[in-house]
Amino acid sequence: MSDLPAIVLVHGFWGGAAHWTRVILELHRLGHSNLHAVEMPLTALADDAERTRKMVAQQPGKVLLVGHSYGGAVITQMGNQANVTGLVYIAAFAPDAGESPGGITQQNLPAAAPNLAPDSDGYLWLKPDKFHESFCQDLSKDEGLVMGVTQKAPLASTFGDTISDPAWKHKPCWYQLSNHDQMIHPANQQMMAGRMKPKELLKLDASHASLASRAAEVAALIDRAARA
Repeated sequence: MSDLPAIVLVHGFWGGAAHWTRVILELHRLGHSNLHAVEMPLTALADDAERTRKMVAQQPGKVLLVGHSYGGAVITQMGNQANVTGLVYIAAFAPDAGESPGGITQQNLPAAAPNLAPDSDGYLWLKPDKFHESFCQDLSKDEGLVMGVTQKAPLASTFGDTISDPAWKHKPCWYQLSNHDQMIHPANQQMMAGRMKPKELLKLDASHASLASRAAEVAALIDRAARA
């Protein structure tokens, strides 16, 4: 098992490291013991990339990066570290140089865009009463309630932070596209996946929260990437 890379899981907006719970359990069953889930501040792309870079730098061997949602922008920005062997995008942003998650979002607005609300401190929230239908409509209402209440809001300005040198241009990539995503329009996912020419494109009839609703398939994709 020592031949397998460490896997570093990078969450997105409106959630934290615990969004990976089911994927972590599935990966452990598949024989992956060197698992890490970074907890990012969601205050700026530079802050989140640096937090993730530090976790990756702590790993003595090779690392496979996995990003969900905005976490894809983070691994795109910091994934050029020498010990990173590949990138896996789970319903995620994969901006090119000079692009931002916000700019890509504007190309095809997702269905849930009206359900985002800024607060007086500059944080952008997904309205809790709209969280289930917007983020994780293929999970139970109870799960949607908990995810909505425990959501981790980003500073809205983070949406506009741009990528410098995208790691997907230099590293092997895999992409999971969610066909029923209300948070990142599937057309935008198709565009980003298509231009990175991934080793594998996995399309699932899933919500944005495919990492929870389709954890077995998501973990299997990560496992294939880790063993490639």
